[in-house]
This record gives sequence, C-alpha cells and structure tokens, in this order.
Amino acid sequence: MSMSLLRLSPLLLALALAACDDAPRFTQAEPGEALSGGQATVQRSDRNAFSLPSANLSPERRLDFAVGNSFFRSPWVIAPSTTTARDGLGPLFNTNACQNCHVRDGRGHPPEPGDSNAVSMLVRLSIPDQPYYAQVIERLGVVPEPVYGTQLQDMAVPGVAPEGKVRVSYDSQTVTFKDGHQVELRRPTLQITQLGYGPMHPDTRFSARIAPPMIGLGLLEAIAEADILANEDPDDRNHDGIRGRANRVWDDAQGKTVVGRFGWKAGQPNVNQQNVHAFAGDMGLTSTLLSKDDCTPAQVDCLAAPNGDGADGEKEVSDNLLRLVTFYTRNLGVPARRDVAAPQVLTGKNLFYQAGCQSCHTPQFTTAADAAEPELANQVIRPYSDLLLHDMGPGLSDERTEFAANGQDWRTPPLWGIGLSQTVSSDARFLHDGRARDLLEAVLWHGGEAQAARDQVLTFNAEQRAALLAFLNSL
Repeated sequence: MSMSLLRLSPLLLALALAACDDAPRFTQAEPGEALSGGQATVQRSDRNAFSLPSANLSPERRLDFAVGNSFFRSPWVIAPSTTTARDGLGPLFNTNACQNCHVRDGRGHPPEPGDSNAVSMLVRLSIPDQPYYAQVIERLGVVPEPVYGTQLQDMAVPGVAPEGKVRVSYDSQTVTFKDGHQVELRRPTLQITQLGYGPMHPDTRFSARIAPPMIGLGLLEAIAEADILANEDPDDRNHDGIRGRANRVWDDAQGKTVVGRFGWKAGQPNVNQQNVHAFAGDMGLTSTLLSKDDCTPAQVDCLAAPNGDGADGEKEVSDNLLRLVTFYTRNLGVPARRDVAAPQVLTGKNLFYQAGCQSCHTPQFTTAADAAEPELANQVIRPYSDLLLHDMGPGLSDERTEFAANGQDWRTPPLWGIGLSQTVSSDARFLHDGRARDLLEAVLWHGGEAQAARDQVLTFNAEQRAALLAFLNSL
C-alpha cells in the first residue's frame, strides 16, 4: 500500500472501508421507525388493526370516515329497490360489498374446495395485444376478451347468467435450504367452468388476483411522482440486477397517461379511480367516470336489466358517495410496528438488507406537501415498496400484459402491516394469486430480478430464517 493511502483522513478511511461492505448493520431501532405511517400511524395490533382512521384525523373529519366506512361495509341490493342509496347491484358482479373481498380491510384468499363463489379472488381476462386495438390498449391497458370483457364475474342478478365459476387446484414442488430444511410450495391452476355465454377466445389470458389490504393507500398516493421515478433503473445503470420501472396508465378523469401506483401491476393511478373500477367490475355499479354497466354486446340480458340510476340521471354510485368512500379508503391507518428494537428483529432486518430485499422494497419516503388530504402531507412513511414494476421471473408469470407491464412484471407490494395479515383474517394469503400460505413461501417464489435475494435466503439456517420472519412479522 502506498504512503499516500496511509495518510488518508479518518473520515475517508472509514468511507473506504465501508465500501468493502455495503450491508448495513443495525444494532438499534432507527428514530421513529415504529411509526410506519408517520403521524397517521394507528396503535393497534388485533383483528381490527387495519380498520382504524388515520391517527391525526380530527373528530369532525372522522365523521366522513365513518360514513364512508358504512358504504364500504354494507351490502348493495338489486334495483329497483326502496333502498335507493344502495341499489343497482350487478347485473354481473363478484360480490355485493367491498368488505367481502377486503376482509376487515385486509387481504383476500383463493376459494377453497366446495366454495360456491371465489368472492375475495377475481380473475382478470384479456387476449393478446393487436396493433388495431391501440386505442383500447391505451385506455384499458389490455384487449378485453370479446364476450366476457376484462374480468370474470361469477355472480349475477336473477334473469342474467353468471359468466362462469372459478376453481383452483394446486401442484406442489419442494424447495430445499442449504441446511436441508424443505418447504413445499403450491403452484395454482385455474379452472373456469359453467361458462354462461359460450366458449372464450382460444388465446384468452387469465390472471387470478386476491384482494390486497387497504391500509395506507392515501399515503402511497401522496408520494410525489418524482420520488417514485427517481428509483427507476430500467437499464440497470448501477449494475445491481434490479430494473425497476413505473407503469404508465390511463387516468380517466384527466384523459391522459400518467404514472400508475395501485393494483398488483400498478394499473391504476390514484385511489379514486381504483375505487371507481372496483365498483364497476366487482359489483356492477356505475359512476360518473364509468357510466355504463360492465356488460359486453354479447350479454343481451345484462344490457336489458334494470339499473339503479337516480331519477335525475345520477349514477348508482353518486359523486358524494364516491367522495366519502374515497376519503375512507385514503385514511385507513397503518398500524405501528411491534418489537422494532428486539434483538431477533434487528438481526432479521440485517439479513433482509444482506439479501438485498430493500433494493425493491424501498423502506422510506416522505409524502408531498400537496397530498390530497392534509393529514397525509409531509409524513415520513415506511411502506417498504418502490411502487415500481419488477420482473419476478417465470414462476410468477400470468402471461398477461397490463399497460407497460408484461406477464412477469409485478409492482413491489408494500410490506407495512404484513405481519398482522393473518391476525386480521386467518384466511389471508400472500402474492397476487394467494398461492403462498405464509411469508416464507412468498419469499421462495421470488425469481427474476429477485432471484439473487431468494438464493441468499436459501443459505440461511434455522436461526436466521426465524430472525428474517421476525423482522417481516414486525412490519
């Protein structure tokens, strides 16, 4: 070593040594780390942990939250009905209340054998992109299946045939850790039966999607677009193997393409539009933004069925009702973390970073000053997501495009609250189609850009596996 290197200042020497070991070493909790949602964080860890309003909502604002909550939870009915504020269900639908899918505002699960309906799992449909569908693709992100549209609805009002029934079966495969520990993974196969309107297009693409948790959506919406785009690296300029990129999707209200951030493939741009499309696709409810029922031209009985529009032409989901539900879904608080300073949790956090998981699961953002709700502005939040698309490999591919996402691309799901998922709902499952029964299975399905992280995890011994899971369960 040259004498010039030996004369480095202590600071430069420390930096040089640090460059040899990029993995952070956490020996104590970071300041404010337990407050995953900033000042909006809620202090609850029981089965209702996902159903509380942002902690910094005023009493007056909590009234709007409570009204929005009532419309989120209560069932809609078939039109015409004396219950005019909640009529118009269908004609085709998957469920009659938002809460049926997002159980206690948490995540859904695939249907079990013998279930009559899928309920908290739906199936997206499309056919391969074609150049002459360019305008359709620009606005919908996909080319709809000609008869069944973009989503299979397995329930219908009397006089209208449901589109079909969804069943799921599984094949198993075994993954072995370096120390010999084995984990059985399930690979799902969809079966669509009892088609109500004839055969589907022979090239139909199917994508099963369980309902994601509802917490923190307003905080994710409040992250500045520039902060999301700052993490894009589609050409892997830093040579870390991670090529995150934002989805570019259609904004119905603005009439233009914007950055997507919601949904399993980041196919929706904001909370309001996510709600509008869920009302339309899941419950067959019209609104100002989507003013027609989700019937295709081939579904004659669906088109002829009564609707719940008001006498003055107001849609089934009125503008005011939509405002209240959107306010509710923006302000569902994120639970505080537990045991952030526990030695095992800190060990697991170090292992999380050692494996490189934080390259996609970005720990921290600060929300913008111009957030849609003032309570959500200027908050230091810890969602553990970059909201970008990443290639997760062929094992998780649904072979279905969605705007800029291809079959292997999935948005990094936020990890906040994930350790409470099965406390909120014991049936909760993980990954987009619910194939993973626990968090370790979910990790082991990672491929593509996450393959190196998965391979690192496979070297962990029993103590390290327990520590990693303790960290994830603390989120």
